[in-house]
Amino acid sequence: MAEELEEQLYDKELLDELLEHHHIDRFREVFLALHIYEQGEYFTESDENKRSIMYQMLSPQEVAEFVEQTELENYDQVFETMDAIFASQMLSEMSYDNAVDILNELPKAKIAGLLLLMDKEAAGEVKALLHYEEDTAGGLMTTEYISVSSLMTVREAMLQLKEQAPSAETIYYIFIVNDRNQLVGVISLRDLIVAENDAYIEDVMNERVISVNVADDQEDVAMVVRDYDLLALPVVDYQNHLLGIITIDDIVDVIDEEASEDYSKLAGVSDIDSVDDSVFDTAKKRLPWLAALTIMGMGTATILGSFQETLEHVALLAAFIPIIGGMAGNSGTQSLAVVVRGISTGEIEGQNKVKLAIREAGSGLLTGFSCAFLLFAIICIVYKKPVLAVIVAVSLTIAMTVATLAGALVPIIMHRINIDPAVASGPFISTINDIISMLIYFGLATTFMSYLS
Repeated sequence: MAEELEEQLYDKELLDELLEHHHIDRFREVFLALHIYEQGEYFTESDENKRSIMYQMLSPQEVAEFVEQTELENYDQVFETMDAIFASQMLSEMSYDNAVDILNELPKAKIAGLLLLMDKEAAGEVKALLHYEEDTAGGLMTTEYISVSSLMTVREAMLQLKEQAPSAETIYYIFIVNDRNQLVGVISLRDLIVAENDAYIEDVMNERVISVNVADDQEDVAMVVRDYDLLALPVVDYQNHLLGIITIDDIVDVIDEEASEDYSKLAGVSDIDSVDDSVFDTAKKRLPWLAALTIMGMGTATILGSFQETLEHVALLAAFIPIIGGMAGNSGTQSLAVVVRGISTGEIEGQNKVKLAIREAGSGLLTGFSCAFLLFAIICIVYKKPVLAVIVAVSLTIAMTVATLAGALVPIIMHRINIDPAVASGPFISTINDIISMLIYFGLATTFMSYLS
């Protein structure tokens, strides 16, 4: 259904035909009538030859409008087929923060060359932003914002607003600074419009300003925007000088990026796979975790080997290993997912961690007992071995209780020592729980060996 809807967005065959026959005027008419998203989609689906023709038919500004709004897989390849002067002009037309995001994807030698060809003013702003770490507030911010002096009147501020608005990324918030460029207030466009013309800005501004430090992590910045429902967030240094702003479109990208990153870690992958990755790249991303889990898995194999005598006496014990290990892993992963999400969203920041762990363990005990009762009945009916049924049921109950407790405690401890809790991935927890559940299961089986025989 989604694919059918996307096919209706624009006539790809018509655009291809116009490109192929170099009908410049007609192509421009059809292409520029599309929404920016649709233009980006067509560009993404086009090969290098079609893109080269598009550069001849469109201006750098027209290309900049859809390139900065489109998530491309390989920016280096895009710039490889683009004339350097055209590329530098295109970057100059972009918002500074978007230009920086694209340049960060390119080799350093190519960045230096493009900066030399860019408009001098734009190059200076971009260079300043390139100094900040990519995943910080400084790496997200743009310097294209509107600020006015607190000593201005509303009439003077409106005149400055009209002057700065064409180059600003957003005009919904006007930030107020003192004579040292320190952030002292904020006023919305609506409040500025309805204020008396002769009133001073310092009398009508809101002195309670929510801001972030230039070095703050992007995930923390996203949480601030979410909590305060902001469209733009000012960025300051340690002396409260206004350096830039972060707009909501960048925050949406951050939330998407952080969610993808946490998902990949929960799946035991060091980085999200792309459908365009080669076999080697895909294997390289997955191998570190799999290698570590292979070594950890040897713990399970060692435990099974140490209880070989027990297995030889009662071979039927082996039939329930997957059930106990699998259920412990599943319940632990469920608990892990709840806690990691709570930590990432800040929901459990103020909660009592011990109380949370007890709740998860209680949940594991209740669900474990329910599943164990069902398994006990099945073993008694099918195999007619009540002692074995008791051992399996008790093992399952304890294993699921311990697994849910571990699933809650491991990410909490990691978060406390400043390690990303998402690293406590599903495969990691599952392997740990395999070891614990096998120790419990075969420990009980060995203890009651005489009754089993």
